[in-house]
Amino acid sequence: MYTQYMDMNSGFTLSQTDGRPMYLQIIEQVKQRVAVGDWPPGSMIPSIRALAVELKISVITIKRAYLELEREGVIVTRQGKGSQVAPNPELGEDLRGQELAEHLEKSVRLAESLGIEREDLRDRLEAAWDRVEKERS
Repeated sequence: MYTQYMDMNSGFTLSQTDGRPMYLQIIEQVKQRVAVGDWPPGSMIPSIRALAVELKISVITIKRAYLELEREGVIVTRQGKGSQVAPNPELGEDLRGQELAEHLEKSVRLAESLGIEREDLRDRLEAAWDRVEKERS
């Protein structure tokens, strides 16, 4: 089952079958919107209550996601004014870098579990890079 929040700037899709808690799905999607520039620094984001109503989930779930996003410096919340993307011009680039680092760490863990050595993984990464470059040309 999927639930969506849509307004002129956003769209959330939450899956009951994802396996991850909904608050983590919300965190990921907010970060993604900021990372790709859909939500630039300083832009207002949906209120906790409005998002809870639209997604038909608990206010507590949204609040947990927003508190974590605040702790990570992705959003700021002002009493009576709502929440907005943190006014950090490098935030999108920082989030993209974090996402890349997470993917690379997962790749290293997978390679280790498969018995692939560091040099072999480097060679495979370079080969993948070459394939992508070739596809572009």
